[in-house]
Amino acid sequence: MTLEILASDLLPSIRHGFFTRRGGASSGVFSGLNCGYGSSDQSEIVHINRARVADAMQVASDALQAVHQIHSAKVFTVDTATSDRPRADAMVTAIPGLALSILTADCQPVLFADVDAGVIGAAHAGWRGALDGVLEATLDAMEHLGANRANTTAVIGPCISQSAYEVGPDFMDDFLMDDPDNARFFAGGSGDRVQFDLPAFGLHRMRRAGIGAAEWTRHCTYADADRFYSYRRSTHAKEADYGRLISTIRL
Repeated sequence: MTLEILASDLLPSIRHGFFTRRGGASSGVFSGLNCGYGSSDQSEIVHINRARVADAMQVASDALQAVHQIHSAKVFTVDTATSDRPRADAMVTAIPGLALSILTADCQPVLFADVDAGVIGAAHAGWRGALDGVLEATLDAMEHLGANRANTTAVIGPCISQSAYEVGPDFMDDFLMDDPDNARFFAGGSGDRVQFDLPAFGLHRMRRAGIGAAEWTRHCTYADADRFYSYRRSTHAKEADYGRLISTIRL
């Protein structure tokens, strides 16, 4: 099956893609393009899947850069191709030919670019990372490389939508303690449960930080099992593990 790659009109001159699960070599609960070495999928199959992604991005496999994601606000600046995966949740670079990659399975994959400055970024922004400032930290790191946030565009790829993201009162309290206005990202659920709007929160944080333009592709990972992996959906289904989607950008 051919790879399916979602792209945004906000990044017309930058090669990028939010890859769905279609077109990969994995089977079982990982069926499709599972790119997560952290999964219990066969490592050689994950390697094949990642090689297909690198080929689609028109880079060598060793130019597909990655980080060991830890739900933090840490950003790694990539200045040369490396097989190391530093502990961080975002990457930035101004080096042509390097593809930055982020893995997700409900969290936000966010791709950034200042085309004029020739600087790109990629961030993994779950609720914890977004609340702790990983998106703002990515913009800061891009500016250290010469970008201007007012000229920077960011796109949030497939992630869990508000209708599928039920959380408890303790979760909401973390956001209200940070800023009472964050109440607007929660809607009523059953009992003491509420529904959290992760992509709206991500867009808010970036716009408040002064980004030039930002959008969400409006694809929900939980709702579309044929195209996307979802940690929450696999948990509800009591599956042993789940695949990881990959999102990439390169100069």
